[in-house]
Amino acid sequence: MMKWTVGDTLAAMAAKNATFERFVEMEAYDVSLYRLEGIDTQTPHARDELYIVASGTGSFVCAGETAAVAAGDVLFVPAGVAHHFENFSEGFSTWVIFFGPRPAKGGD
Repeated sequence: MMKWTVGDTLAAMAAKNATFERFVEMEAYDVSLYRLEGIDTQTPHARDELYIVASGTGSFVCAGETAAVAAGDVLFVPAGVAHHFENFSEGFSTWVIFFGPRPAKGGD
């Protein structure tokens, strides 16, 4: 069994000055935690993506629509669609699950 807590994971990430930590990397899916600081500069991904907001609040912009988000919210983004978080609170983090076939060149 694998278990991660948001608090323990964020503390470990802060100690490494990391903003992204991948825990599971499989052919069909990956599980990571993304801790946002400053500006979210992500670009569209090659695989479908599920976000589960772990801590904090903010706004999520996806395909030209904006929604307020808070801990516990779940967001789906199809592969190739532009999206990012903005106006997020200090300590904002989200679980990230990429799923679907992994691109031949790697990456998400």
